[in-house]
Amino acid sequence: MSVGETTITIVGNLAGDPELRFTPSGAALVKFSVASTPRSYDKTSGQWQDGTAMFLRCTAWRDLAQHIAESLTKGMRVVVTGRLRQHNWDTPEGEKRSMLGLEVDDIGPSLRFATAKVERVQRNGAPSGPAADAWNTAAPAAGGWGTPAPTAPGGAKYSDEPPF
Repeated sequence: MSVGETTITIVGNLAGDPELRFTPSGAALVKFSVASTPRSYDKTSGQWQDGTAMFLRCTAWRDLAQHIAESLTKGMRVVVTGRLRQHNWDTPEGEKRSMLGLEVDDIGPSLRFATAKVERVQRNGAPSGPAADAWNTAAPAAGGWGTPAPTAPGGAKYSDEPPF
């Protein structure tokens, strides 16, 4: 991230299924829109009123793009963090146009009205097989942060519990 970039977090619903594509060099990218509609309570009518919906076009790259395409679908409520990008272009008629988009840094399902089951994925370059087992049971590093994690239910050698 560069100095002066505008980062935002938006909460809304996916307006459509994420569209996964690949660049000619093989890099994955996904595009999707998030719809965010403000609501306010009208005391005189005693009802909630919807404001004008905002649709923000989002783009994510590489592993994140593939995880989004595999995990999220139209209508899901999500929390998206990223950097605003302004795209400028000229129409065939010579008119100048611009659009704001969001380059996604992180995304997840909103758990306000839903539940989710998170599954870890093997990261590129991370050890797997016997090497992973040796890595997960390595001797502790100075300061205690490298303390081997206790065995999780089912025999897995990791834990989300803090080491203290």
